[in-house]
This record gives sequence, C-alpha cells and structure tokens, in this order.
Amino acid sequence: MAQTNTAVAFDEVIAVCRSLFLKKTKDYGTAWRILRPSSITDQIFIKAQRIRTLEEKKVSLVGENITSEYIGIVNYCVIAMMQLELTDGEPNELPFEQVESLFEAKVKETKDLMFAKNHDYGEAWREMRISSLTDLILMKIFRVKQIEDNEGQTLASEGVKANYQDMLNYSVFALIKLGVK
Repeated sequence: MAQTNTAVAFDEVIAVCRSLFLKKTKDYGTAWRILRPSSITDQIFIKAQRIRTLEEKKVSLVGENITSEYIGIVNYCVIAMMQLELTDGEPNELPFEQVESLFEAKVKETKDLMFAKNHDYGEAWREMRISSLTDLILMKIFRVKQIEDNEGQTLASEGVKANYQDMLNYSVFALIKLGVK
C-alpha cells in the first residue's frame, strides 16, 4: 500500500515540477543548454543552500519559499541528466517535444531507481526530517563537485548521474512531506 501511495505522491509532485519546467521551456526555450555541468551543479547548490538557510533562519527576504527551491532542484537535476545525454553537436535550442520527451525519460529512470531503493530501505525517508533531506542533497552536491573536479573519474563510487537522481528523489520526498500536489 505504501508503495502505491508513494507512486501516486511521486507522480503528483512531478506533475507540479513538470508543469513549471514546460512553461519555462515555452517562455525561455532551452537556454539552459549553454550551462556546463559544473554550472548546473552550482545552481542546485545555490537552491539547496538557500533551503538550509531558510530552515535555520525561518525568514525569507525575497518572498520565495522552500517548496519553490525544492521544485527548482528537481528541475535542475532533470536538466543535468539531459545535458549528460545530449552531445555538444546538438543545437542549443531543442524542439519542445524533444525536451518534453527527455524530461519524461529522465523522471521515469529516476522513479524506477527510487522504487528499487525504497524496496531495500523500507521507505526510511518517511521517518526523516526535511532538514535531513536538505543535508543529504548538499552532501550529494559536494560529491558531484568532487567528481567534476576529478574530471568524472571515480574509483569506487557511483557517477554524477546517480547523484543527480538521488538529489531529485530526495527533493521529491521533501515535497511530498511538504504536501505538494
């Protein structure tokens, strides 16, 4: 039953993230294609650090909230995974339908990973504090930065894509806990 509820909640959260992502794609096109992987990682870092600051200070001076930042992390993680797949030879401006299809594919891969991990971990995230999810995202960001600094080489660790997938899933878990639908 919990897995079904998680599937429904995951899909509801992703629907919110997808809607914003696709609206911004119509507004801005695929301007994000110009970003190097390290720049995307830094964008995710900025959002996660802002969440942590808001969690600690409880006040926002610019009027945005934690929810919008987690949505941003989800969407930047999808962008990062798309950029890993797209080659430099492809145009910066991609057709809307291709972007929509890539978004769906990256989310599906990540959702499948989430269910495999949920099976093994028994949905432990449900008992976690949102602030712990934020800290895990920040830790994953620092891992990605180190892998990027090592030019993608790892000795015993998963690569950057798996870290982006984990950050996306942690953000979805936080958004579920925040009641986003």
